[in-house]
Amino acid sequence: MKHVFKKGEAGNQNTLLLLHGTGGDEHDLIPISEMIDPGAAVLSVRGNVDENGMNRFFRRLAEGVFDEEDLINRTKELKDFVDQAAEQYEFERKHVVAVGYSNGANIAGSLLYHYEKSLKGAALLHPMVPRRGIDIPSLQGISVFIGAGANDPICPPEETKELDKTLSEAGAAVDVFWANQGHQLTREEIDQVKAWYEKNM
Repeated sequence: MKHVFKKGEAGNQNTLLLLHGTGGDEHDLIPISEMIDPGAAVLSVRGNVDENGMNRFFRRLAEGVFDEEDLINRTKELKDFVDQAAEQYEFERKHVVAVGYSNGANIAGSLLYHYEKSLKGAALLHPMVPRRGIDIPSLQGISVFIGAGANDPICPPEETKELDKTLSEAGAAVDVFWANQGHQLTREEIDQVKAWYEKNM
């Protein structure tokens, strides 16, 4: 997978796995990683799906309707890539914290839904529920931040509440931040991610 890697500072074990939104690329979230933890290593990945010239991490059938088979395959692809990158770049696999926005948040959520201990923690910014009707692995000891917009036309509040409930029932410690906004990222939201990260990571 196309990506950017930045080595972390000595003594900082964390690697931020950056996952862009639809139409973004591996450079989009790097400024945000600098705001959250400038000393962490960074693995920023470009999605392999091309939707009318826009990069995505998995296919969809329509707005808000995921191609589940592709989601499952692409989630494994991403997990395998992170496993290989940890060996190649010699970072601690168990200290990977995902920061995903929109489509990137959905694939990060899918990692949690499908693979035990795939992430140390995750900041999911405007995510949807990745899948329904499956058994989720234990998420004990994993912290998750969900950033949601009260007026988000793509991710309605019911999605956020369902995701919070499902992750919490699997054992994750979930913090939800509601902003009076739509689907866009704001500085206030990133400041909340930074506070969550410093407390839990």
